[in-house]
Amino acid sequence: MIFRETALAGVWVIEPEPHADERGFFARTWCAREFEARGLNPALAQCSVSWNRARGTVRGLHYQAAPHEEAKLVRCTRGAIHDVAVDLRPGSPTRHRWIAVELTGDNRRMLFVPEGVAHGFQTLVDDTEVFYQISRAFHPDAQRGVRWHDPALGIAWPLHDAIVSARDAALPLLADL
Repeated sequence: MIFRETALAGVWVIEPEPHADERGFFARTWCAREFEARGLNPALAQCSVSWNRARGTVRGLHYQAAPHEEAKLVRCTRGAIHDVAVDLRPGSPTRHRWIAVELTGDNRRMLFVPEGVAHGFQTLVDDTEVFYQISRAFHPDAQRGVRWHDPALGIAWPLHDAIVSARDAALPLLADL
């Protein structure tokens, strides 16, 4: 796997290194030893999938509150997403900054989102599926979020006609956390 640091501390873009032959290819998408070597949480407690019917669907920006923080490895298995990570960690040099990366079924890139960093995405095409590997079991009482279009964050979402759930539309602004 190829690990590429981003502008947010602890957030990485990870690309598989395919070993190809006439049949196709084989590539690792997760290795505890390689994650540990970079100081990333290698725990895996849960996997989830998100299927999204329509282009423009927004999910997020979500995170889990202490003591149930979770790290996520996010991969788009079908379609394409504009994937966003927002640093909410107190004391972080990149606090309240965000990065975005395009993840697609074709490019096979993944985004590692560490504890304390909110995550969300917008689908770029219809029929998009996203696969998550998560370090901790989900705790409903610890679920938190920040409004996806908070002007204080200034995230550049690619599509203006967003489809957002009532729950995500009602998430607090950064100033209200």
